[in-house]
Amino acid sequence: MTRRALTDAHWAIIEPFCLGKHTDPGQTGGDARLFMEAVLWIVRTGAQWRELPAEFGHWNSVFKRFRRWVKADVFYNMFRALSSAPDLEYAMIDGSIVKVHRSGQGAKGGLFSQAIGRSRGGITTKILALTDSLGNLVDFRLMPGQAHDLRAVPDLIERLCADHLLADRALDADWLRYALEKQDITPVIPPKSNRRFPANFDKETYKWRHLIENYFGKLKENRGIALRSCKTDQSFAAFISIAATIIQIR
Repeated sequence: MTRRALTDAHWAIIEPFCLGKHTDPGQTGGDARLFMEAVLWIVRTGAQWRELPAEFGHWNSVFKRFRRWVKADVFYNMFRALSSAPDLEYAMIDGSIVKVHRSGQGAKGGLFSQAIGRSRGGITTKILALTDSLGNLVDFRLMPGQAHDLRAVPDLIERLCADHLLADRALDADWLRYALEKQDITPVIPPKSNRRFPANFDKETYKWRHLIENYFGKLKENRGIALRSCKTDQSFAAFISIAATIIQIR
């Protein structure tokens, strides 16, 4: 029997967010817990759906069900609901690059439309993450690998209520500092070396930024995230969402 990822305690937490319950008119389906285990197996191993062990059911049926849940935003909504009470004494933003497997490059509309681009590492996707002061994921965005982190920052900080925001010097931009000050958020961002009038920042507080890097390490323990094989950004975001959910409830 293939190793399972969900304990009874885990399942009790995430079951209310799943489709197919008897209380969902027209949404009843097979064993939702077994289905979630199947998705987690794919995320954890990075295997192709065709390699799904038979004990989880026919791979194509599981994949089609996964895509239905993706289109209904089940995985993302589950993650957001379970991360709705972050500790925002300070927040952190950082980006991380993942390579895209050849099998993940064939979606309609071209690579760029699926948050895939060409960077120094080849064909890649960038995950831009926002974490709280404990290093727990609050939200994230996907971008093509060559895109600058600043591109998705406005969306992540639009409704952010935190005392401080920690980021590396790649996010040292005047407009960002002004936007944070308007939201009563103190920027903790080291200035770029070419700054004529470099801004001051709290070096002691900045040391805590390693927590977001630690989080990326946890996320990339899942091979399906460390090497993207999802053709669509929706499916890849679902992989990140379910992995983040499991990290959150452990």
